[in-house]
Amino acid sequence: MDLRLSPVSSPISNPYAAKIGAALKSKAEQVADAPEAGFSGALKGALKSVSAAQNQATDLQREVQMENPSVSLEETMVAIQKAQIGFQATLHVRNRMVQAYSDIMNMQV
Repeated sequence: MDLRLSPVSSPISNPYAAKIGAALKSKAEQVADAPEAGFSGALKGALKSVSAAQNQATDLQREVQMENPSVSLEETMVAIQKAQIGFQATLHVRNRMVQAYSDIMNMQV
């Protein structure tokens, strides 16, 4: 979870106005950070997650090759396997989607 604190630019003298302003600002941040609803949002989130796992595995690989003592080989191998499993799952989902699309396109109306 990422928590961001923004500095106060100007003090507000009315305490109720400050509460209302904070509530509106938090709602705006929630809307801006909210993931897209539906299947496309879930798919984008999953692809971003798989991409992040692959990037983390690549970074850990690089650190092991540079002989960084704070990065263990076991941690690197687990990250690589997680990235590989995520990528394989993504490929299976893509193949199922392509198959479903072709089935729908071949339906007789």
